Amino acid sequence: MEAPVTTEPPETDTRRRVVTAACMLTVFMVAVEVTIVGTAMPTIVGQLGRFDLFTWVFAAYILTSAVTAPVYGRLADLHGRKRVYYVGAALFLAGSALCGFATSMMGLIAFRTLQGIGAGALQPLVITILGDVHRAEARARVLAWQGSVWGVAAVIGPVIGAFIVQYLRWEIVFWINVPIGLAAIAMLAWALRESVARREHSIDYLGSALLMYGAGALLMAAVQAQDLPRWLLLALIVSGAAALAWLFVHERTAPEPIVPFHLWRVRSVSVSNLGAAAIGIVVSCVTLFLPTYVQGVMGYNPTIAGSVYAAQSLAWAVGGIAISRVLAHANFRSTSALGGGLLIVGCIVFVLADRDSSVWWVTAGACLVGLGMGACNTTFTVACQTEIGWHDRGGAVSGNIFMRTIGMAVGAGIGGALVNLSLAHLPAEQAETVRKILDPVLRGTLPASAVADVAGAIAFALHDVYVASLAAALAALLLAFALPTHLRLRPAT
Repeated sequence: MEAPVTTEPPETDTRRRVVTAACMLTVFMVAVEVTIVGTAMPTIVGQLGRFDLFTWVFAAYILTSAVTAPVYGRLADLHGRKRVYYVGAALFLAGSALCGFATSMMGLIAFRTLQGIGAGALQPLVITILGDVHRAEARARVLAWQGSVWGVAAVIGPVIGAFIVQYLRWEIVFWINVPIGLAAIAMLAWALRESVARREHSIDYLGSALLMYGAGALLMAAVQAQDLPRWLLLALIVSGAAALAWLFVHERTAPEPIVPFHLWRVRSVSVSNLGAAAIGIVVSCVTLFLPTYVQGVMGYNPTIAGSVYAAQSLAWAVGGIAISRVLAHANFRSTSALGGGLLIVGCIVFVLADRDSSVWWVTAGACLVGLGMGACNTTFTVACQTEIGWHDRGGAVSGNIFMRTIGMAVGAGIGGALVNLSLAHLPAEQAETVRKILDPVLRGTLPASAVADVAGAIAFALHDVYVASLAAALAALLLAFALPTHLRLRPAT
C-alpha cells in the first residue's frame, strides 16, 4: 500500500500565518460562492432561459459537495492534505471558470456539478489543516476566525453579486473566485509541509456511490416530476430508494462507513440531525427564491435584491453569535425552540406577502428567518455532539452537516417542483415573459399588463413555496421540543 502522509506543524510563525491566511481565503471563496450566485440567478435565468431548471443550479452544487466531503476526508488521511486539497481546488476553479462560459442552463448545471465535486474537499480540509498546524490552545481561536469569514462573506457576497450583474457581466460572478483560489493554492504550496507516516485506512467507495445515486435520483424525481416520462419518474424513485436501502445494509458491515448509522440510536443525535434537515428545507425554500421574489414579483433592481439577501445573511450570523452566548445558561430545547419560533414567524411574513408589500416587509421576514436559522443551526450542531465521545464526535458533526445539506437540496427540489407545477399552466407567450421579467433590461421593454400578469403568476407560485417552508419550520419547532430537557452545553471531553 502507498504510505500515507501527515502534516507537520510549520517550523516558523510566518509559515503558520501563511497557511492560516490560505485557509481563510479558501473559506471566503466557498462561502461567497453560495450567496453571490443566489443574487445573480434571476439575471442569469433572464438571459439563459429555462426557469424550470432554476433550482438545479443550486441542487447540483449542494448535493455533490455534500456527498463527496466524507470521501475527501478519507483520502486526505491516506494521501495527505495538500494533494487532496489541490485536486478539490482544481476541480472547483475549473467549474467556476466554465460556469462563466455557459450558454444554456443545462451547461451551467453541468459546470456547477463539477464545482460542487471540488467544493466537497475544501471546507473539511480547511478545518483539518487548521487543526494540524495550530496547537490545541489556538485551534478554537482560528476556528472562530473561520466563522467570522463566513459571516463577512454572507454579508458582502450579495452586495458584490448585485453590483456585478447590474453594472458588469454575470459571468464575473463565477470568475471572481479564480484568482482567489490560485492565491490560496500558491500560499499552501509554499507554507504547508508534510511527512510520511504509515496508517491503514479503508475508503467506503461503494457507500459513497450509493449515497450519491440514491439521493440524486430521488431529488431528480422531485424537481422534474412534471416533465419526466412516467416510466422514468418511477424508475428514478424505485432505484433511488433501493440504493439508499442498500446503503443502509452495506454501512452496517463497512469497516469505515461513510454514514455512521449507529449514532442515530442516540436521541440527541437523531433529533438534531432531523432538525438540521428541517431547517435546511426552510433555508432553501426562502433563500433561493428571495432575489426572484424581490426582482420578479416586486420589480426592484438587483442591488435591492442583494441588500435584502445580505440582511438575511447578517441576521443569520447575529443569531448564531447571540445564541452561542445564551447556550451557556439555557438548555438546548429552549434555544432551538426559540429559533424555531423565529423561523415560523418569518415564514408567515413571506406567506402573507404579495405584490403590494413593501421591501421592508420582505426584509423583516428575511431577517426573522435569518435569526431563526442562526439559533437553530448553532443549537442543533452543538447538541448532536454533546453526548458523543471523542472517537465518534467527528462522525456526529459531519452527519449533522450532511443532513442539513441534504435538507437544502430537498428544499430546492420541493421549491422547484412547486414553481414548475404552478407556472406550467401559463400560455406559451407568458412562459417566455417569465424569462424576460427577471432581466432588469428586458423587463423595461414589456407592456405593463404583461408584467402584471406574469409577476402575479410568479407570486402565486412562490406563495406555495413559502407555505412549504412554513411546514418545515413547524417541523423544526416540534423537533426542538423533542430534545431531552437535561441536554445542555458542557465542557468538551
